[in-house]
Amino acid sequence: MRSLILKDLYNIGHNAKSMLFVLVVFAVVLIPASGVESYTFVCAILCSMMIVTTFTFDDNSKWTRYSMIMPVSKKDLVGGKFVVLAIFCLIGSLFGLAVSAIAGLALKKITFDLVGIGKLLFITLIALVISLVFGSISIPLVFKFGAEKGRVLLLVSFLIPAAICFGVYQVLILLGIEITDLLIFVLLCCSPIIALVWCYIMYQISCRIFAKQEL
Repeated sequence: MRSLILKDLYNIGHNAKSMLFVLVVFAVVLIPASGVESYTFVCAILCSMMIVTTFTFDDNSKWTRYSMIMPVSKKDLVGGKFVVLAIFCLIGSLFGLAVSAIAGLALKKITFDLVGIGKLLFITLIALVISLVFGSISIPLVFKFGAEKGRVLLLVSFLIPAAICFGVYQVLILLGIEITDLLIFVLLCCSPIIALVWCYIMYQISCRIFAKQEL
C-alpha cells in the first residue's frame, strides 16, 4: 500500500508547479473579491481533482495491467487511490488555510483573534470534508468509465452531493423540522463522520467495479 501511495505522489510531483501557479492566480482573484472562505474551498476542491490525473498516468504507462502480476490486490489499488485522495485534499485545505490566513490578515479580511482564527479553522475543516466527498465520487466513475471520460463526468461529482443535500433539506421541511442555525452547526460538526462513511461507501463501490474488470 505504501509503495502505491508513493508512486502517485511522485508522479503528481511533475504537476506541482502548474497547480501552485493556478492556486496563486485564484488567490489573487478570489480573496480580494470574495474573501478567504471561497478561496479555501477552491484550493481543497482543485487539489482533490488531481486524483483523476493519477489515473491518467496509470493508463499511459499501462500500470494497472502490470500491477496484476505483482503481489498487489485490486483492493490495495483502490485503497491506495483513496489514501492519495485524502492526502491531496489535506494538502489543498492546509495550503488554502495558510494563504487565506496571510492574505486575510494583510487585507484585513479576518481578525487576528480567537474568533477569527477559529472561524478560519472551521472553514478549513468543512472544505476538507467537501473535497473528500467530491473527490471520492470521481474514483468509482474513473474505474467505471476510464480517466478521460472520468474528467468529463467530474461534474457529476458535484451534482450528486448537491442533489442529496437538497433532498435531505426537502425531507426536513416535509417533516416540519425547522432549519435553525444550531441544526446547521450540528450537521457541520458531524460532517467529518459523514464524509468518512461516504468515502467508505465509494470505496466499496469502486472495489466492486474494479473487481469485475478484466485487465
